[in-house]
Amino acid sequence: METPKPRIPMLERDQVTPEVAAIYDALLKQRGVVPNMIKTAANIPALAQGIVAFLKPIVGDGALPGWYKELIAVRICLLHNFEYGIKAHSLSAKQKGASDAQLAAVNDFEKGPFTEAEKIGFRYGDRLHRSPHEINDTFYAQVKSVYNDLQIIELTAVAAAFEFFPRFIDALRIPITPPPKH
Repeated sequence: METPKPRIPMLERDQVTPEVAAIYDALLKQRGVVPNMIKTAANIPALAQGIVAFLKPIVGDGALPGWYKELIAVRICLLHNFEYGIKAHSLSAKQKGASDAQLAAVNDFEKGPFTEAEKIGFRYGDRLHRSPHEINDTFYAQVKSVYNDLQIIELTAVAAAFEFFPRFIDALRIPITPPPKH
């Protein structure tokens, strides 16, 4: 089966504004690669800048550790059968400290090497994926018993963000970003 062509050109560093070139440089330094999603969004510089600014607190260290938020992203990507996101965020989770055992267990997190609080976070992501109405008061009280307000905001933001990205990337047929060469 032939891989479909991207619907929008992916811009290289020499084709972007200086502000977006700075983003490319930072991503190369941090991740070893510029994601194809950013190369596509770079067609609208403000969008590329906005996506990068949005993702920084979404998957970076904050009230919750970045490796865990990356695993939540992987979980949502698995629920969408979204290969681009699974590969990208699996790599990022490892780069931020997730173990091979944790990464392998994201698909069946209930049996994985996770704390009860971490499992509740995965359940929260699963419920949000199906419908925000599944986060009823009883379940929310369970979440609130292990997470503070800031952690709940981050958990919600990462799970909700990865409802958007599969649609954006797959609709535009953005190819999977190759892993860094080093």
